[in-house]
Amino acid sequence: MTGREDDVKRALEQPDEIRQSKSDEWVYLFYKAEREKRWIYAVSKQTAEEGFLITTYPTDAIKEGVQIWHK
Repeated sequence: MTGREDDVKRALEQPDEIRQSKSDEWVYLFYKAEREKRWIYAVSKQTAEEGFLITTYPTDAIKEGVQIWHK
């Protein structure tokens, strides 16, 4: 995702969908559509003191998890 920092920031600030991880209640999956059936996928974790980005990459599938928000 080198050079695509603005895309990742948009995915986190203006997502099309947010899901909560099935395996960790503190992990959130952010999706921002790029084009039909392609999204920027950003995974973040929230702790009591801080939040941080775990990973990000383009994807063609929305992962399982509890949907907590949809645009």
